[in-house]
Amino acid sequence: MKIFIVGGTGLLGAAAAKELISRGHSIVSVALPPVPKGADIPKEMELHLGNIFEMSDSEIVSLLEGCDAFVFAAGVDERVEFSPPVYDSYYKFNIAPLERLLPLAKKCGVKNVVVLGSYFSHFCKIEPKLNLYDTHPYIKSRIDQENLAMSFADKDMVVSILELPYIFGPQTGRKPVWMLYIDLLMPMKKTVYFPKGGTTMVTVNQVGQCIAGCIERAKESKCYPVGYYNKTWKELLAIVNENMGFPNKKIVTIPTFLYKLFSYKLAKDYKKKNIEAGLNPVKFVKLMTKNTFIDSDIIKNELGVKEDDIDKAIGESIRYCMEIYKKNEKVVEMKAE
Repeated sequence: MKIFIVGGTGLLGAAAAKELISRGHSIVSVALPPVPKGADIPKEMELHLGNIFEMSDSEIVSLLEGCDAFVFAAGVDERVEFSPPVYDSYYKFNIAPLERLLPLAKKCGVKNVVVLGSYFSHFCKIEPKLNLYDTHPYIKSRIDQENLAMSFADKDMVVSILELPYIFGPQTGRKPVWMLYIDLLMPMKKTVYFPKGGTTMVTVNQVGQCIAGCIERAKESKCYPVGYYNKTWKELLAIVNENMGFPNKKIVTIPTFLYKLFSYKLAKDYKKKNIEAGLNPVKFVKLMTKNTFIDSDIIKNELGVKEDDIDKAIGESIRYCMEIYKKNEKVVEMKAE
């Protein structure tokens, strides 16, 4: 099959391209420059550097023509900071692109669409009492993105949404999201204070397999909650500390009320900077202190995702973060354009 990827040089887009090419598919991609220095970008991929949203419809159609599948591996997540109203920015980068691209894909006869979303959407749907849609602009935008994408699903176009969790595995030349752990944990010299709870996670290679699985296996449109390994924050931070070079640093689980006090301070800091958080710091405490775990059988059985070494992937991510931190290296960061 011929597959069109928006964001083929990103961490996940490149992983998808690599996996799909290994399975005999051909890839066409548009991605923002620059290409991360030293990144493992498949040389077999037909790559067009530029901003797809500055292209005309006819230019986009010329890239989509003859493609069997379309993968949207672009957009921004809650880590990118915006002035209020933050939802408008998420709409601009995560929803509006699909409003434009999906009709063009349908016009070109694309049969299969894969959109990379967030596992927050999954928990929004299964935890209605937390009211995540109305209290977190980022989660609201991801649900709205899902609904928009699904509105294009019909007998001629299968739409798959991958609700992605924590993802480990570095891309050389690109700033890992896990730099946030370095910034958070370095000041805690001897003891790490963190709330209860935990999260599900996957490796970047497994995300590539998820995308390929959707394209090769999906027969009906649906959302896939993605998760393979479940760890408490304490278990995850022990691996993080070890790979930061502090294997003996103690980890103390603090009471939720203390974590909430920290969240109030964070909310005030955002307000001073005229930033609206995609995840409301105070309201997010309830979800943060839960075990947001997902059964791996979903992606194993339905998408054919295989076992990987999650501890190794975490270690590689954190050690690369430390390399950037110590050397103050210039790397490509997540950006909104």
